[in-house]
Amino acid sequence: MTAPKYKRILLKLSGEAFKGRSEYGFDSTVINGIAKQIKQVSEMGVQVAIVVGGGNIWRGAEAEKNGMDRVTADYAGMLATIINALALQDALEKAGVITRTQTAIDIQKVAEPYIRRRAIRHLEKGRVVIFAGGTGNPYMTTDTAAALRAIEIEAEVLLMSKHKVDGIYTSDPQKNPSATKYDKLTHTEALHLRLGVMDSTALSLCLENKLPIIVFDFLSANSIQRTVMGETIGTIVSGG
Repeated sequence: MTAPKYKRILLKLSGEAFKGRSEYGFDSTVINGIAKQIKQVSEMGVQVAIVVGGGNIWRGAEAEKNGMDRVTADYAGMLATIINALALQDALEKAGVITRTQTAIDIQKVAEPYIRRRAIRHLEKGRVVIFAGGTGNPYMTTDTAAALRAIEIEAEVLLMSKHKVDGIYTSDPQKNPSATKYDKLTHTEALHLRLGVMDSTALSLCLENKLPIIVFDFLSANSIQRTVMGETIGTIVSGG
């Protein structure tokens, strides 16, 4: 087998990835499928870190629109990401993958606190590390957490998994059938075109630290493994 293109990756999983075809909550078949893909990649010798979102449980923006304090809503969202992290951890461990969950807000009864050096050591030992709780700060998205953690652990690439979308398009392909897909973009182009790749803070972090991003549909067969091996799927964002 050809060697993987990347030795250390950070995979961003949105909360929507956990709900599958459900309106909210969890789809165990989807979560087990994600765990299986991660196991395949880990067994190839790739060091895997993951950041999870919480949109399948809690939408802070909607809560704020309904009158909830923004900071309180954001902290509730951080707790939702921890629930997702534990669900994924359980699926990974049942698949035989040694896993550690670290959180940006202290909740030591169920997970380790985020400590950069400890996270890197876990990765070096072949453990999968899940980062939950976002950055631990309100007003920051889990996209920003993904970019930040990827940079901190010196990941070679940030893999942005999407739900039912296989890359970056000129507009939302689920709403506009005429939307066309980009194969490649620069960070600057993605920022200026405002294509919804991720929030501007996260994208700016990737630009400043020259971190490439690959946007792909995680439901596509073996998509994580194919991406790690260097196969051209989805959309790659790199360069200036």
